[in-house]
Amino acid sequence: MERKRRETPPGMRFLGLNALVTGSSRGFGRLIAIALAKEGANVAVHYNTNREGAERTAEEIRALGRRAYIARADITKWSEVQEMVEKVWNEFGPIDVLINNAGETAAQQMSWREMREEWIEETINLDLKGTLYMTHEVGKRMYERRTGSIVNIISNVVVTGSPRAPQYAAAKYGVLGITKSYALALAPWVRVNAVAPGYMETESLLKRKDWTPERRRWIIEHTPLRRIAKPEDIVPVVLFVASDDAIHMTGNTIFCDGGFSMPGA
Repeated sequence: MERKRRETPPGMRFLGLNALVTGSSRGFGRLIAIALAKEGANVAVHYNTNREGAERTAEEIRALGRRAYIARADITKWSEVQEMVEKVWNEFGPIDVLINNAGETAAQQMSWREMREEWIEETINLDLKGTLYMTHEVGKRMYERRTGSIVNIISNVVVTGSPRAPQYAAAKYGVLGITKSYALALAPWVRVNAVAPGYMETESLLKRKDWTPERRRWIIEHTPLRRIAKPEDIVPVVLFVASDDAIHMTGNTIFCDGGFSMPGA
């Protein structure tokens, strides 16, 4: 049976659906979770250590008239992912939309020369393994229900590379492989896509020692749109890919970096 596009009121593409956003206690993940709620979704707010932030996100979602559920797990551990997903499914409901946002940028590393084994493991474990575990556990349940959409947040480093943190580029490139593999494995019922931002002026970026005025100016000069994105600029793209507006897209990556990387088709 062919999956058909859902009919929803304008601006309410996720009405009646349940979403789970990893790393949504703060930052980009929080913005995605709230945007989903504004368009009708009930949202499971995932966190690992920031319970207080998760509760604040959940409060904002409930204030919009949607259900919110707080889910804790260290997604680098498969057993914790399994336990969390089972609990969410039983207590909150089946997940229709999964946004794999949680990630580690190796922010403490300023150059490839500073690389440490523990920083490699932190990045690979969270960005690559965490995304794999989440996609696997939620995706197989979506497949059984014959419906679902998964969006993985990667980075334009899959095109540009990262001389600062090669392990970050490697992990995100691995997530590109996860995206394509599960797009094939879960077809035709579940769509799996990726969104690849470039530089975003997040709080964590602004705090970096190497984010100097000179570097910022260089990035802008080499970006065709001559600006650096705010997280709010990327959220609508994530929602588009997650929604039935992108019903004929799977295994795709959408780059949102102002033209900085200009990937080939």
